[in-house]
Amino acid sequence: MAALTFQDIIAARQIVTRFLKPTPLIHYPELSEQLGFQAYIKHENHNPTGSFKIRGGLNFMHHLPEAQREKGVITATRGNHGQSIAYAAAQFGVKATVVVPHGNNPEKNSAMQAFGAELIEHGADFDEALVLCERLQAERGLYYVHPCMEPGLFHGVGTYSLEIFESLPNVDAIIVPIGGGSGSCGAITVAKAINPKVKVIGVQAENAPAIYRSWKEEVRVETDSCDTMADGIATRAPFLLPLSIIQDGIHDIVLLSESELEEGIRLALRWTHNLAEGAGASPIAAAHKLTDKLAGKNVVMVMSGGNLDTETLKKILAHQL
Repeated sequence: MAALTFQDIIAARQIVTRFLKPTPLIHYPELSEQLGFQAYIKHENHNPTGSFKIRGGLNFMHHLPEAQREKGVITATRGNHGQSIAYAAAQFGVKATVVVPHGNNPEKNSAMQAFGAELIEHGADFDEALVLCERLQAERGLYYVHPCMEPGLFHGVGTYSLEIFESLPNVDAIIVPIGGGSGSCGAITVAKAINPKVKVIGVQAENAPAIYRSWKEEVRVETDSCDTMADGIATRAPFLLPLSIIQDGIHDIVLLSESELEEGIRLALRWTHNLAEGAGASPIAAAHKLTDKLAGKNVVMVMSGGNLDTETLKKILAHQL
């Protein structure tokens, strides 16, 4: 199994910065007062696709052999990973096919198609979409870009953690959502290399706790479902590459209920005036459970994405009223 390295994350930055500017790391005084620590948001929602995943897609596509670029790639997604592959494929002139589950975020689907990807709907969730993706890869001779087992994706994603340490050298903790695990793995790898005292804290949904349970029980655990509104962290099965890194390097993992995830979106709007999707707002929601542990510290919360569809946003705001 391939490993992640700090050196490869450094190398990935040279590729990623050809296409992207560093995303803002903003200190929010009012939010800091509310939480009892110095609160910083890493705004990955400001990327062209509205998500951190674009970094991995660009790094991966750069390293794809020319012969395979001519044949094309295929992947499965709930949206942000698919957008990253579609966007990066367009930059490198590669044909991309993306498989999504039925009922997927319609606005994410539209964005992937706008970037030029062929969109196929299949299955009830990400894991069922993954099965069709693997079959079509063999039938069509496409390169299967596994969203959770490609080191190139993880190295690209890890570049946002480099930016965190450069902007805030005295960071004490980084709170990051965990879906497939690329963001947390990047943060763990960078923190170990620069300052092992920095705590990397993950966030998962109570309804999709596969990595949390695997970490706690020290054995790989799959769940029967992942019925959460936070599609960016809706996975039933952990994969070996991210799981091995998380088990070895995560400081803590916080679980959130569906109501807490929705409240995180409202909090993001209230305190940062940014629209965050469920996964992207989860670190702010989790921070409210960590105020005693992190009091007085410099804490970065990664707003991993802002691709929340309009209908879901309406429902969440209506619940508040």
